[in-house]
Amino acid sequence: MTLISALDVTDVRFPTSRDLDGSDAMNPEPDYSAAYIVLRTDDAAVAGCSLLFTTGRGNDVACAAVRTLAPYVVGRDVADLVADVGSLARALTWDGQLRWLGPEKGVMHMAIGAVVNAAWDLRARLDGQPLWRVLASLSPEEIVRQIDFAYIEDALTPSEALALLEASAAGRAMRTTTLEASGLPAYTTSAGWLGYDDAKVARLVRESVAEGFTMVKLKVGGDVESDVRRLQVARVAAGEEAHIALDANQRWGVGQAIDWMAQLAEFEPYWIEEPTSPDDVLGHRAIRDAVHPIRVATGEHVQNRVIFKQLLQAGAIDVVQIDACRVGGVNENLAILLLAAKFGVPVCPHAGGVGLCEMVQHLAMFDFVAVSGRSEGRWIEYVDHLHEHFTDPVVVEAGRYRAPLAPGGGARLRDSSIAEFRFPDGPAWASQQR
Repeated sequence: MTLISALDVTDVRFPTSRDLDGSDAMNPEPDYSAAYIVLRTDDAAVAGCSLLFTTGRGNDVACAAVRTLAPYVVGRDVADLVADVGSLARALTWDGQLRWLGPEKGVMHMAIGAVVNAAWDLRARLDGQPLWRVLASLSPEEIVRQIDFAYIEDALTPSEALALLEASAAGRAMRTTTLEASGLPAYTTSAGWLGYDDAKVARLVRESVAEGFTMVKLKVGGDVESDVRRLQVARVAAGEEAHIALDANQRWGVGQAIDWMAQLAEFEPYWIEEPTSPDDVLGHRAIRDAVHPIRVATGEHVQNRVIFKQLLQAGAIDVVQIDACRVGGVNENLAILLLAAKFGVPVCPHAGGVGLCEMVQHLAMFDFVAVSGRSEGRWIEYVDHLHEHFTDPVVVEAGRYRAPLAPGGGARLRDSSIAEFRFPDGPAWASQQR
């Protein structure tokens, strides 16, 4: 019998603020960071890895939240744990004392998600398969058993979820072959960070389109006149064929979002992302009604499946943006993918952060193979930062994500990167503080 022996947590931060990589209207100088966790076992060769993404300050709080979960996993039998990760997810989210800190929201819920994701990484490594393949190999009944339907059965029942999965089951093998041959479409945000000057935006947009990206995303929300100018620069650089998406990062109130987008509408943006608070379901609906035919997208800060349910029920969004680290891990994201499929809304995952591309690609690929079966009108976000720090970095070629082949969920950091960027005593930070 192999047991979980430790839950290790390390504060890792990358100084992306120095070049304003990742800058937006809400996060002008972010340092992409991770509460990096390793679920260790009695066998030194067997471990599960994951991370909780933050933008710098507060990463220590995220690390502390993850550490509080050690008693719930240390000492557990590995075989039992990976055979039913859903049981772990429910045990953590429904623990009475942990639940008082949420429920199912905030840093504690994200910490739970990180541990759940590490358990899935462990399962995938033991199976010798990438996570997307592990998930796509589960039967419809097994997938449904992994999902907590509490609070969402008025929108999606277990029997409806089972029917959706059974309807797509026959095409799994064909879609797997297609995925491995062609990958899935990506869009890039790396060209449009708010802190970049116009010349840099123009150059990066041109390069992105030349590399095969059919959509680029521009950060907005700082100053409307600047946004108009930058969007015109981007439109000229992108040409008429490529889509341009916009992202306000929650910066506006409802009326402000409507007024601001009226001034940007002439450039025909594909969507406006996070136009207001992610908790404001009715505000999103009002914005969507006002800015149509521009789509409304949100999800990276939506705290749980319940808010996603309400956004879909209210017809408040046109695009669902799941995040690998925001909700309670893989299991809750399975519920969100099925909710999106039930309501016929495309999923375009968020991946603007360290490790998020590596992790969320598995969920998008599972969705394509086993749930929606579609790639049209769907893109996975791509940011060209920090991939070199992972043992299995994401591969994007000709504007498409290539299906990962290595075992695991993609979040394993290189030991050398952990040593260099460990906060506050890693060389990358110690030298700055002298």
